[in-house]
Amino acid sequence: MTVIRRPRPAPVRHRHWPLCRRCSGIALDLGSARTRAWIAGRGMVLDVPTVTFPGTGAIHPIQRGTIVDTPGTARMLDRLLGHRMPRIGRPLVVVTAPVLDGLAFRTEARTAVEILRPRAVLTVPGARAVALAAGADHIRPLLVVDIGAHLTEVVLLADGAVTDARRAALGTSDLTDETEPELITESVTGMVTAMLRQDRTALTRTALSRGVLLSGGGALRPGITRDLPDRLGCPVQPVPSPHTAAVRGAAGLLAAAHHHPSTIETV
Repeated sequence: MTVIRRPRPAPVRHRHWPLCRRCSGIALDLGSARTRAWIAGRGMVLDVPTVTFPGTGAIHPIQRGTIVDTPGTARMLDRLLGHRMPRIGRPLVVVTAPVLDGLAFRTEARTAVEILRPRAVLTVPGARAVALAAGADHIRPLLVVDIGAHLTEVVLLADGAVTDARRAALGTSDLTDETEPELITESVTGMVTAMLRQDRTALTRTALSRGVLLSGGGALRPGITRDLPDRLGCPVQPVPSPHTAAVRGAAGLLAAAHHHPSTIETV
């Protein structure tokens, strides 16, 4: 018996950014205080104040998790990223968004990002991006507490999807020498308690038994990380580099979209 061996097809050589169109991508975390950007092939390229004009007379186009000046946000993105765009192809852009009031934020963010000439714009809830960056198990319920400079969100995820959320227009920028971190920990405790009372399932309680994932600048405050576990009665685990977790999670989605293009339609 003669066996005819067919030659194996030559492997497709991967073309890295910026030559590969599918590799061309930007992950954006548009925070009220800081804007962070990750570019495929370059890593983190920006971690700067969210201002339309730097220096004296700076205008803040995003306030308390709301884009209040869309043209100003577009100008900021053009100034910060316009010169970094690939000459070949158009980038895929993944933008993190607050969970509550997310529709308005996503609409304004998509409009602002058009200045970068994207081929597609994906949005992802910030809490989900944080969970992705932490490598958390998405099968079991997970409670994410994101304490930013101007906004705090408590989000319940189940199977990777948002099932409940609370927010407070409060963050680390509201803490002064006279203001104790208890201002934030009490707010978080109140939001979690409200979730427990209104949850007719066991999801919130199951998530608490697992422990809370803590992100944002608040996860770097010893007073908060020390007080919050006692108030919630469960472990509280800060994610690695919590202030950049959201943009790193969005960057992970870029990689997934490259290897599995169908995710572009489903994320």
